[in-house]
Amino acid sequence: MPAQVSAEADRQPVLALQAVCKHFQAGKRKVTALQDVSFDVKQGLVTGLIGPDGAGKTTLMRLAAGLLRTDSGVCTVLGRNVAREPLQVQADISYMPQRFGLYEDLTVQENLDLYADLQGVLPEGRAARYRELTKMTGLEPFKKRLAGDLSGGMKQKLGLACTLVRLPRLLLLDEPTVGVDPLSRRELWHIVYSMVEKEGLSVLLSTAYLDEAERCQEVVLMHDGRILDQGEPADFSKRMEGRAFRATSDTLHKRILQEKLSQADGVIDAIIMGGGVRMVTEKVVAAGSENLFSDLPDVQVKAVAPRFEDCFIAMLKTKIESGPPAATLLQAGTSGASAADDEIIVVRDVKRRFGDFYAVKGISFTVRKGEVFGLLGANGAGKSTTFRMLCGLLPASDGTLRVAGQDLRTAAAKARSRLGYMAQRFSLYENLSVFENLRFFSSAYGLAGKIQRSRIDWALNQFEFKDLVDATSGDLPLGYKQRLAMAAALMHSPDILFLDEPTSGVDPLERREFWHRINSLAAQGVTLLVTTHFMEEAEYCDRLVIMSRGTILAEGSPEEIKNRAQSGATAPASMEEAFIALIESTDSQRVST
Repeated sequence: MPAQVSAEADRQPVLALQAVCKHFQAGKRKVTALQDVSFDVKQGLVTGLIGPDGAGKTTLMRLAAGLLRTDSGVCTVLGRNVAREPLQVQADISYMPQRFGLYEDLTVQENLDLYADLQGVLPEGRAARYRELTKMTGLEPFKKRLAGDLSGGMKQKLGLACTLVRLPRLLLLDEPTVGVDPLSRRELWHIVYSMVEKEGLSVLLSTAYLDEAERCQEVVLMHDGRILDQGEPADFSKRMEGRAFRATSDTLHKRILQEKLSQADGVIDAIIMGGGVRMVTEKVVAAGSENLFSDLPDVQVKAVAPRFEDCFIAMLKTKIESGPPAATLLQAGTSGASAADDEIIVVRDVKRRFGDFYAVKGISFTVRKGEVFGLLGANGAGKSTTFRMLCGLLPASDGTLRVAGQDLRTAAAKARSRLGYMAQRFSLYENLSVFENLRFFSSAYGLAGKIQRSRIDWALNQFEFKDLVDATSGDLPLGYKQRLAMAAALMHSPDILFLDEPTSGVDPLERREFWHRINSLAAQGVTLLVTTHFMEEAEYCDRLVIMSRGTILAEGSPEEIKNRAQSGATAPASMEEAFIALIESTDSQRVST
């Protein structure tokens, strides 16, 4: 856990912005990325830069790193004006962007050597530094492995090691844990704090994961290019006392309960969590007044401790409104005729071999029509390989795979016509406009004429792109790219929708809107198979499996998984705790045997 913020008044800022403005030209539009931004980052602290997509976090990072110039205002790093002395500033800081430039055809050691050359690290000081970094990141046994063969979490750790080959005075990390599993996320945070404590490093870290904000010693909250507030995470949480509650029901499905509560008067946020619904109210509710929701049958409401995310949502005054009627999500007559309990996905003793290596080792599970089914696992667990096999993109080496009644060995094309696929990187053509992407994907699914035009109109309305028809998709914020990718995957009204880490790096506001759409689809009988590293999303699943090293560790509902991970008197309070406990328990058993 991070140390408490020091009360010393003489902490000197390592980064100071004064009335900074930055604008960009996107086609005919002038985009304001930063508007009159002023704040300080204190020395020796981990400061979190928190905000939704398009808030200006990356622009601010690039200004601090001397990669962009301000339009007005002053940016000072370590006492130097960045605009006047960018090279001197860059010599004292390290910057790890979202897509850190590892060379995947080079080994771990060769990447370290390359960055040591680029950063001017003297040869005599390298060996000791390499030993420290590889030990700290757990990369010591993998120094001869190609970077391209590392798991996602190991790549992030190698990127961080390369960034730290030369010890900086200020470390800038732009969303370093995007796409990383919970265990690797925890390890990355441990690395960051060990550097802060041992070396006195100052860190500015941006993130879209609000649970990570609570690990920071200070946070700076941004929205629409402006600073909303700055302070300790605990101070933000305290503001929400009397406004956080948990609701449960013995008769309503958790998704139905969430939908009803999200539309209730006085509720500004409602998310599925722990078998119930966690909600935030617009105003403080006096103790004993939880019966405000007495109009909902068989709903029990209890006050819970507030958290930073509650304040984030409340400050932005976000209320997830219901979208267009759920019936508009699908095209009439295209959903399957299966009964609600039919097994629409069947996996039996499936294996996948790459040479002598088995990425998947004889797994079995089924998914019923209309379920939201989660496929979870650490980086390198085999879930992406399983996902690709189920989508018909990769043949199984052995076993049975049936999707929508079709055997993928003999009728892969028929099966693919019944499913939609939303890839982790969204698979959009970034040089095409929103309209052109929709036209391309609808054509790829065999739509033409009036049907194609009606589905494109549906997508533009349903996903709120009417004012962005001609916008180049590559210029869209991440959340809008996610919407467009989902619209493209639904153009042909599929029976099954495969979602591969669909909210990776997406801010909590877009994440809530995304799951609102998922709930609507599930209510119509669409089956959804989801992979995610964001464990709170696992709570939305009806059932899930957790994979490790090509095998299934656990299967069941979120509550059943948490009970299985129980080691003491009580089960883990969160899916993240359960996930880590299961992975660590399995790894320790392998070591002992």
